[in-house]
Parts: sequence; C-alpha cells; structure tokens
Amino acid sequence: MALAFASFTAASAENATAQAATGVDELPRSQEVAGTVIELAGWIVATRDSQGYPFAIMDKASAQILVFGGDGRLRGAAPGLFGSAIGDHTAPGIAGLALREIPGRDRTTPAGRFVGGFGPSIDAGRVLWVDHDSAVSIHPTATGVPAERRAERLASPSPEDNRITHGCINVSPGFYERIMRPTFERGGVFYILPETVPLAEAFPEFVQSRAAAQGNNGKRARPARQ
Repeated sequence: MALAFASFTAASAENATAQAATGVDELPRSQEVAGTVIELAGWIVATRDSQGYPFAIMDKASAQILVFGGDGRLRGAAPGLFGSAIGDHTAPGIAGLALREIPGRDRTTPAGRFVGGFGPSIDAGRVLWVDHDSAVSIHPTATGVPAERRAERLASPSPEDNRITHGCINVSPGFYERIMRPTFERGGVFYILPETVPLAEAFPEFVQSRAAAQGNNGKRARPARQ
C-alpha cells in the first residue's frame, strides 16, 4: 500500500514522495485501502472536520487504522484488532462493567466520530481514549491471554481473524509508540466506519457532501426553460 495516496487531500501533491518516505506502513502488501476511507480522509481535510487536530480512520471490515496529522498528511497505516462482536452500537452501562462481565454480543467497537485523547483509567494507567463514555480506547497489543493469540492475529495477512477484543482497538507496540502516542499526545478525532448501520447514519455530513458532488458530476447546470 503506497502511503503517497494521501496526496489526494488538500495537502499539496508535491509532498507525496516525502510522505511515503517518512510514514510508517505496517499493512500487508496484499491489502488495499477502501475507497470510502480515501474519500472520507479527503473530506475531513477539505472541510477541516477535525478542526486542525490529528485524526485516525478505522475500517473494521478491513481491520485497518490510518493515522493523519493535523495538516492532513498520512503518518502511518497499520492493521488493528477490534471488538469480537459484529455491530456498531454501544450497550448501555457497558463502561461500568468488568471485562469478564461484558456479554459476547456487546463486545463491539462502536462506529462514528469521536473526540478523544490520553487520560487516566482505573485499571490500565494512562490510555488513549477513543470514547471515554463507552470505555473504548486504543492499546498496544499485549500478551494478555495466550490462547487469544493477539500478536499472531495482528500479524496475519487476513483481516478475518482480527476480531478478538472486548471492544477496544489494538495495534502493534511499535506502531503505538512511533505513531499513536506522539500523534495524539494533545488529543485528536477518531472516525470508525460502520459495518451494520448505514454510512449516512454514522457520518451524515460526509454522505450528503459526497452525494451532492456525485449529483453535480462536475457539470454546469442548464438554465430552466421559461
């Protein structure tokens, strides 16, 4: 996956080579980035939806995380582990449950736009919160329960075995330290694509903007006949 694809955004195209040289790309060579991810990133930069803060786009279907600086330049791309349950909802009261108390059906990674950053947690010290209210955060992969084989799942070239967490997102320790920690030290915006609800429900303004652009299709409207 060529990191230079980020030049489609408002960032100047001539910086594409520099981006490819400095970005961290941990995605398997056989994986492509979904067109929706590329379009969403371009829209975020063009509309300043992240208000100048760094942002990350997470595609659960492809088990991918793409991280951008506040200037819209792609800083890194990597595989991620996501909630074991398929779905985009957050169960009421889930933030107050211990991990072992979370029913399997509610171990989802919610979809939508979230403003987060580093902060304290009860049991894991300082963590990178995606959404504090639903207790979803990003962690480096740890050994944890050996039977879960999280490191092996993350290294697998297929996204099909990347659904294993209680709802949080895991990345490799190297990607977390090199990209996540410095990029979001002062907070940022996290966009998680839906897998069951319509895209328009998760990102209504983006979908409306895309529909308007496709409807116009670059053509000037004709004056109505009188």
